[in-house]
Amino acid sequence: MKSYVLIPITIASLVVSYFIWQNAPDYLRQGGPLLVLGLTFFFLTLTFALERFIVLWRAGGRGNVNNFIKQIKQSVHAGSLDDAVAACKKQGGSLANVIGAGLECYSGLAGSGVSRRELMDETRRSLQEANALESPNLEQNLNALSTIASIATMLGLLGTTIGMIRSFHAMSRAGAPDATQLALGISEALVNTALGLTTAIIATVLYNYFTTQVDNFNNRVEETSYEVLQLLDSK
Repeated sequence: MKSYVLIPITIASLVVSYFIWQNAPDYLRQGGPLLVLGLTFFFLTLTFALERFIVLWRAGGRGNVNNFIKQIKQSVHAGSLDDAVAACKKQGGSLANVIGAGLECYSGLAGSGVSRRELMDETRRSLQEANALESPNLEQNLNALSTIASIATMLGLLGTTIGMIRSFHAMSRAGAPDATQLALGISEALVNTALGLTTAIIATVLYNYFTTQVDNFNNRVEETSYEVLQLLDSK
């Protein structure tokens, strides 16, 4: 997600969070203004998650990936490189883009008189460069999710601390403690803690899920690239 998109989304999240806080039930409003920041991070977590789901879905391309890999291997083994390149363009996923770049490089240099070793080195380099272009797109905003998880936890603890300060201040009054302020401080502590931990848990789970998906993609690219290179080298 680009910065020029992230800024208005953050502002919109702040506005929506403030509106929700103003119109929330009393027991939630007692979380105080800090609850607005907590809700903002919660909505940003959902926004990043939706954006990552869309990116990973597009990266998968069209059709079943396993069937695509099988088709590519069969085409390369049969010497039908044009069919393999066409299949990559039709599939349109990140894996197809990487393999397609390597096959196009091989096809372009195969009849140019370069040595066999140089041909394979250039094909391998083309695969690596294409993978280097695809990976950052899949890894984008994952650090943001990890950061939100950490900040949300600390924000919840900050709300807890502020609420406890208010509660102890109410208890320190001479005579009978101010029951209203005491309850308000406890409510503020609990509401902010609950929201902070909820956001942190969701962000952590999503970060681990997306990281696993990216790792699986990289492993599949490396495995498929190696197998395609072996098939090309055996021709």
